[in-house]
Amino acid sequence: MLRKAADSEEQSNKASEETQNTRSSDLGEYGNPNYHQMNSCDQEKKRKEQEFRKQLNQDARKTAVGTIHQGIKLIIHRPEATLQQREEYYRLSSGIMPVIRELVRKTMPLLEYEVSANFTRNHIYGSRFHAESIASRDFRYFSKKRPPEETPSLVVALRIDESASMSAFGRLDAAKRAAIAVYEFCDQCGIPLLIYGDTADRSKMEQMSVYAYSDFSKKETDDCFRLMHIQGRSNNRDGMALRILSEKLLTAPKQTKLLISISDGQPKATPDYTGNFAVEDVQNTIKEYTRKGIAFISAAIGQDKDVISQIYGKDRFLDITDLNKLPTQLVKIITRYL
Repeated sequence: MLRKAADSEEQSNKASEETQNTRSSDLGEYGNPNYHQMNSCDQEKKRKEQEFRKQLNQDARKTAVGTIHQGIKLIIHRPEATLQQREEYYRLSSGIMPVIRELVRKTMPLLEYEVSANFTRNHIYGSRFHAESIASRDFRYFSKKRPPEETPSLVVALRIDESASMSAFGRLDAAKRAAIAVYEFCDQCGIPLLIYGDTADRSKMEQMSVYAYSDFSKKETDDCFRLMHIQGRSNNRDGMALRILSEKLLTAPKQTKLLISISDGQPKATPDYTGNFAVEDVQNTIKEYTRKGIAFISAAIGQDKDVISQIYGKDRFLDITDLNKLPTQLVKIITRYL
């Protein structure tokens, strides 16, 4: 009743050959499976990434010990870049890359010290004495000539407020473009960089969320694409975020340490991190780490510009009225510290 088609034998033999070829590529000499090197590399990469994220969490939690943030449940995330993030990165970066390249072109001559007539400050010995440095109490009162091969000693941290209000009025895209501009500029100029985002109160088990997009201690090619995970989420616990980034900056051997904060509102998180209590915490954090040598700049892009100005002080405050100018303004600020 069942009749075999004329070409069935040929198809069956062909399929059998393909199956045999497939098996032979997966099996070893005695039928043991072959383990592909790519899988081994991926597993090792994943293991190292997990270790790095674990270390970031341990270090960040230590910074909260002895502060008002002790006991806050913190998690540091390392988002993975997807095809969607890559496409968004290229779309957003296309409009600002010509400007960044021009700024890099103008900056590079500053980084080439062919004539050793430049002086670096903050040394415990040297040929020039700076009386104004005595207030720092770190014994670094002198400056000395910079050797021709020595590059400017600068490390930069960019902190991005990822509170829910950042989703309004184009602030999110402005923050992403600013992050791209800072990343590309620092990368092309060889300046070590941190770019972290943060939010608070995502859940009872995660009261503080930090997103490590780019970290100078583990620089990767996908870092720029991670930036596209920046988004408006929940509340903001600014003092804790600044403390985590500041401690990270202190581990860098560079002399000049710059922390730029992009925010659209004043600090606010549950249960009681708000009002004067939160403001005083941010101000105390800034004072503490300013004494340790960190320079702070706040780029205010929201309705609470006056409050942010009072928190950081007018000398550390940058009022961004036109969000389209935010990327270039931040890059120009960085060049002042070279």
